Amino acid sequence: MNDTKRPPASMAIAPSILYYGTPVILLTTRNEDGSDNISPLSSSWALGDRIVLGVGCAGQGYGNLMRERECVLNVPDASLWRQVELLAPFTGKQPVPEAKRKLGFAYEPDKFGRAGLSAAASERVKPARIADCPLQIEAAVRHIRIPDEAPHFAIVETEALRVHAHADIVRDERHIDPVKWNPLIYNFRHYYGLGPELGRTFRATT
Repeated sequence: MNDTKRPPASMAIAPSILYYGTPVILLTTRNEDGSDNISPLSSSWALGDRIVLGVGCAGQGYGNLMRERECVLNVPDASLWRQVELLAPFTGKQPVPEAKRKLGFAYEPDKFGRAGLSAAASERVKPARIADCPLQIEAAVRHIRIPDEAPHFAIVETEALRVHAHADIVRDERHIDPVKWNPLIYNFRHYYGLGPELGRTFRATT
């Protein structure tokens, strides 16, 4: 008798969303009047010093990225999920785009005040950092591409210029301590932190 445990049966589905679990990013960009905008993002990935973002074209953040070509990628931990959600139904674009208005979005020019977040001056770019976020990455925009078959969002490639981290998650000035770092994860439109550690890759340096 074969006692090997069989994997569960699979089925073909048509999911309404594919946010299968990625860290939340609070993207800060500079408005035309010099104020700051915050855009919650749920799509990003990093390779070396390049961080690629998925940004909706209907929001204020996209226009700011096109014009200013710089931003800050603020990465909240799980404790900030309520502040992130406070920003979710608001846009910095006026008038509110019709597609966003139909989804219930409202105009909010002061995103920092709305979410009770603290601004900190950046060193290499104009947009402010969010001091509450344990990781803040100042970045330059290198490429923006809008897919022909999906013109409602942009794929934005950025280059990290400077990384700031809360001291309590830093180990030996070069590493983020994975035991202490608990990023906020957007998992099929629900917020999660990390579970217990399962193991480490052979390339881990800590």
